[in-house]
Formats: sequence, C-alpha cells, structure tokens
Amino acid sequence: MSPPVAPPGWSRWLVPPAALSVHLSIGQAYAWSVFKPPLESALGLSGTQSALPFQLGIVMLGLSAAFGGTLVERNGPRWAMTVALICFSSGFLLSALGASLEQYWLIVLGYGFVGGIGLGIGYISPVSTLIKWFPDRPGMATGIAIMGFGGGALIASPWSAQMLESFGGDSSGIALAFLVHGLSYAVFMLLGVLLVRVPRTEKPVKSGPSVLAGPQVSAKQALRTPQFWLLWIVLCMNVTAGIGILEKAAPMITDFFADTSTPVSVTAAAGFVALLSAANMAGRIGWSSTSDLIGRKNIYRVYLGVGAAMYALIALFGDSSKPLFVLCALVILSFYGAGFATVPAYLKDLFGTYQVGAIHGRLLTAWSTAGVLGPLIVNWIADRQEEAGRHGASLYGLSFVIMIGLLAVGFVANELVRPVDPRHHVPAPKEAAHAERQQSESA
Repeated sequence: MSPPVAPPGWSRWLVPPAALSVHLSIGQAYAWSVFKPPLESALGLSGTQSALPFQLGIVMLGLSAAFGGTLVERNGPRWAMTVALICFSSGFLLSALGASLEQYWLIVLGYGFVGGIGLGIGYISPVSTLIKWFPDRPGMATGIAIMGFGGGALIASPWSAQMLESFGGDSSGIALAFLVHGLSYAVFMLLGVLLVRVPRTEKPVKSGPSVLAGPQVSAKQALRTPQFWLLWIVLCMNVTAGIGILEKAAPMITDFFADTSTPVSVTAAAGFVALLSAANMAGRIGWSSTSDLIGRKNIYRVYLGVGAAMYALIALFGDSSKPLFVLCALVILSFYGAGFATVPAYLKDLFGTYQVGAIHGRLLTAWSTAGVLGPLIVNWIADRQEEAGRHGASLYGLSFVIMIGLLAVGFVANELVRPVDPRHHVPAPKEAAHAERQQSESA
C-alpha cells in the first residue's frame, strides 16, 4: 500500500483528526479496569489474572512499535493505520469469542497479544507524518494526536460500563460488549485510514528551512548513539513514576484517607480516576506545545524535577490534605502524558525527520519496561507493608521515595543529552536514499 500523497491545496489540519481517530480508539486500553471486576466474577479470576491482558498489551505495544517502526516509515501512515485497525479490532473479536466460550486464554491472546500489536503500530502510525506536516510546531502536532491516547478512556470507560450494565456482567454480556467494541472501533479507525495523507514534497508547508535540514540519523545508527539510550532512560523513568499512580489510583486515594474523619467513597475514588485521565490528556497537548516555546530539554527538566517535588509533597503531607493530594497527582499525571507527546519532537530535534518514526518505535520499549516496573513497585511494596501490619498512607511511603529516586535518575540522564556526533549523520539526501534502500534490502 503506497503512502497517499496530498493533492494541491490539501489542508494539513485534516491530518491531526485522522491521527486522533486512531489514538482515541486505541486509548481504550486505559479503560481496561472496567472489565476487571466482571471478568473476575464471571470466570473466577484473581486480580493478577484479570490484569494480564492489559499488561501483555502494553508489552506488545512497545515490542511491535520497536520491530514495526521501520515498516511504518517505509510503507507510510495509511498502511500502518490499516494494520492497527485489523489487529486492534480482531483482538476484541477474539476476546468476544473467548468470553462467550469462557476461555480466558483467548481473551489474553486477543486483547493482549493481537490487540497489543494494533496498539503499537497504531500509536506510532501518524508521528512521522505529523512532524513532516508541522515542522514549525512538532510538539503541538504530535501532542494533538497522542492526546487522543490519553483521552480514549474518557470515552471508553463510561461507554463500556453502560454496555456491561445493559448486557449484563456475565460471560455472554462481556462477550457482547467486546463484540460491539471491535466493530465500532473498526469503523471509527477507518476514518483515519481514508483521511490521512503525506506531504507532496519534503518541504514544509510554512516558510522556513527544509524538513530535512540539519542532522539526519537513520534508525539503525540512532541505536549506536548515547543520546538514544539517555532518552530511553528519561522516558522509562517518567512513565514509571506516572503509571505507578495511574494503575492504582482508586485504592490509593481510598487508603490515604481511610483513617481520617473524611474517608473517600467509591464514587469519589472513581471521580478521582476520571480527573487523572483528564490531566493525562490535557498534559499531552498543553505541555508538549509549551516545549515548542522553551525547548525539549527544558520541558523535561520540568517533568522530572517538578514531578519529584510533587511525589515528595504527597509522601510528606498528602494524607493531611485531600486538595494537596489530588493536585499533586494531577500534575504528575499531566507530566506522564506530556512525556509521551513531547518525546517524538525531542527525537526529531536530535535525529532529524529521516526515520524519526522508526526511532520512536524503538524508544517505546521503554514504555514496555515501565508498564511492568511501575505497577510492580507500588503493588509489591504495598502488599509487603500490609503484611507487616501497616495501613493507610504508610503503605505507599517507600514506593514514593523510590519514584523520587527514579525521577532523579531521569533528570540526570536528560542533563547528559547533547547533539548527536556528526559521524552518525546521513551525509546527503541521495546517500540517505541509498542507505535506506540498503537497509530495506537487508531487512
């Protein structure tokens, strides 16, 4: 499938909606927790077992983005969005079959493995194209699209809950909800497939230097630079700190104020989760757009440095003030989402646009690592503290100290980022094309 080239007069502002149609769909992953209680009840699963499809999905997101990044660059955004549509929707259909037959392994295979491939390919599908359309504002452009992934749960969570209430929480009701998801998301993602276009030339649509001006580094060569691995650490640390709160948000706020005169109700805890999703989404567009003004390194100083300060405030004073706890958590989650949205522009600054999509895909293995590491730190320590007879906010004190340390590691890694050595650059457009052909033949 050849990349669709924009006709003369095509508005670049039609490309972000195409990206959003995909990202809002695959952002359903953040609403998986809605299916956990009915699955546990209908199929007799433990909490750890019911989390497996989500965990596998995040792991496959990073792996498929890493291994499929070069294919996305080579075949273009329409091919990538089509693959994402097929895999993501098929994952739901397989899950529907698994729920209907009460075969949980089919749900893990469908949602986690097959659907996870759709997550990864869909996530990186518009990145390179958006940067080429918006060379003047790359942070804003990628932020608009990746905002959809953070906001997908705001749509999927109440929608899924309503379907389970209407269809029932037994295996047949879950199967029907999965079926509706699979078919509906296929239609919605198809809008992006049909709408997306690539620029006619590599020249930007606004006045300014060529998109290919400045250093250009291939994906293969990027892996040999310290800059790539420093950014891998930066992203991994930032995501670990954010997902540590996100994955356990409702029980965490309940535990923090359980021993106070104003405990948090189940409804209020659910509202807290919705607020975190909104902060996650808003941070992706707000902070990433700010990075266009103050620079990528400076904005990551904010994410990592201020994020560590927010964790310290929660650890020291969080159980004495609900507004303080909520405010700090919202800031941390806004940085969590913003880190995802800003990193493609950071990569573009360092490595150019030549194969930025493929480089971005490889970097997302940091997300796979953090998706396991963050929940593991928070849950394992909380379990050990509970076994030791502790309760309330004391369940999380040690894990918050660890998160502060991880953010400090990320801060140092960001400080060490320097421009890429010229020996890693692709020397000229003709030679870049020759190098790309060689890479294609060896792949």
